[in-house]
Amino acid sequence: MRRSGANRDRLATFICICLLALFLLTLATPFLSTANAQGGEPAAPDGSTLGKKPNLFIHIIHSAGWIFGPVLLVISIGLVALIVLLAMDLRMGSSIPPGFVEDFTETVNQRKFKEAYEMAREDGSFLGRVMTTGMARLQYGIEDAREAAFNMVESVAASKDQLITYLATIGTLGPMLGLVGTVFGMILSFMELGVEGSTPKPAKLAEGISHALVVTLLGIGLSVPAIFCHAFFRNRLIRIKMDTANIADDLLTQMYHNSKKAGAAPQPAAPAAVPANRAAASESIKK
Repeated sequence: MRRSGANRDRLATFICICLLALFLLTLATPFLSTANAQGGEPAAPDGSTLGKKPNLFIHIIHSAGWIFGPVLLVISIGLVALIVLLAMDLRMGSSIPPGFVEDFTETVNQRKFKEAYEMAREDGSFLGRVMTTGMARLQYGIEDAREAAFNMVESVAASKDQLITYLATIGTLGPMLGLVGTVFGMILSFMELGVEGSTPKPAKLAEGISHALVVTLLGIGLSVPAIFCHAFFRNRLIRIKMDTANIADDLLTQMYHNSKKAGAAPQPAAPAAVPANRAAASESIKK
């Protein structure tokens, strides 16, 4: 269990590092393009520059505008925060702590049931919350305890699934915002073409088309990591939920049988009854 949990944690860490590196590379690309553009400006025969390429990063910000730019920035910050939060929360080692399972099993084998309950209640992991609920109903039978534990598994998994649903929402919302920006940019371009009595200015047309393409690019850039992380964390949650339910069932069954053994052990009352029967028999013989 420790080895599988450690492998999953390493995989999650590796994926998070790759996403962070990709995000930093995306941010660094405009600056690298700007440096290349500044170092490669064409020069006229007299030594003056013929033209200057615009800063790509500034161009993207300008094309996004004061409406779509802040909206996409807020959504991107929320996306990164959700990914980091889910990567920290949906770890196998924190959901099913191997140390807790070993200590709980040892405590139950020693028939220290009260200490085992306190241990589960003080543990804030996924398994600890499920075990606390199941042990509270163990006095009514093992089936009732299992049902309570499984209901708690579904409840905790549903609360974690709400955060994962936001990733799917961002993955759907990104292309829609890009489409809105595309339509808005094309409207600006066609408004420039529709001016009567004047020649359309190429700069104005390029500004509208650039706005459309930039917002579309940013929307798709948001949706791709959101969709990938949604599928990744959804599968991880299903795996954690299944493992938690199986381990909780094993621990509850073990505790139930140990409690039965503990209740059946202190009954050496039969030897005390034998002398009484012998005394009664001797009295009857005397009579």
